[in-house]
Amino acid sequence: MNFALILFVLVVITGIAWVADKLVFMPQRRRAAQAAVAEFDRQQERVGERFADENAPQTRARLRDDTLRQPWWLEYSASFFPVILVVFVVRSFVVEPFKIPSGSMVPTLVVGDFILVNKFDYGIRLPIVNTKLTQGRPLAHGDVVVFRYPKDESVDFIKRVIGLPGDVIAYQDKQLTINGKPVPETAMPDYFDEERIGYAKQFSEDLDGRKNAILNNPAVPPFVTGADQFEFRDNCTYNARGVICKVPPGHYFMMGDNRDNSLDSRYWGFVPDNNIVGRAFFIWMNFSDLKRIGSFS
Repeated sequence: MNFALILFVLVVITGIAWVADKLVFMPQRRRAAQAAVAEFDRQQERVGERFADENAPQTRARLRDDTLRQPWWLEYSASFFPVILVVFVVRSFVVEPFKIPSGSMVPTLVVGDFILVNKFDYGIRLPIVNTKLTQGRPLAHGDVVVFRYPKDESVDFIKRVIGLPGDVIAYQDKQLTINGKPVPETAMPDYFDEERIGYAKQFSEDLDGRKNAILNNPAVPPFVTGADQFEFRDNCTYNARGVICKVPPGHYFMMGDNRDNSLDSRYWGFVPDNNIVGRAFFIWMNFSDLKRIGSFS
């Protein structure tokens, strides 16, 4: 079940309890407390000073507090409403945490990275229904984006934006070309992939002036095997050298930085704009490597 939906349901339930407590239950408890205190005072007057409770002020206060106390079910619902509401608002409209589950974005992001995702950069969306309230800035080449997987929208993926609507993306012989222009690559020292326990060829890729590291194994064949029958598949041509796709309107072409170990748009197609969750921008924790904290490109 979608976590945002679960959180929304909790907000509604605890919110109803909170409002009911403020408007109904609390006034009832106050009237009951006033009546109990008044009855206690009358009893003290009837018994007289000689038999009166020596600790009358404390007993009176305790009686009032006990009567005003929320029942357990209301305490655990209404009391948590402000906290749950803040979490829901921040997670839905400001920033949301994610954990990297696979190595498709190595070397930029590794398994176990806990990242933060900006939820308003591309426009504020209503949670659950995902309706856009504000436009925000458009996605750009090189952005690292979290999105709902087109084949199963209950699953979140993270990839890099390679193609924007209308772009012609070619990945032929391990060379990325956007609208007929090869994307510059500069060789870097080999990268030790701890997940696969081996070294991989590493390059610095320049996407519209934004540089990011990628892994590219020349020994792996360039052709794509096992591509799905996705929507707008006719926009793509597969051959022995790789794939060429024209990105349809309102969609994006995504690829992982670990080019030979990434299940991405080459295999399952384009990402609709409505599936965009937000822009990943910061690593805040990795329990396996405490030094992996900071922003990334």
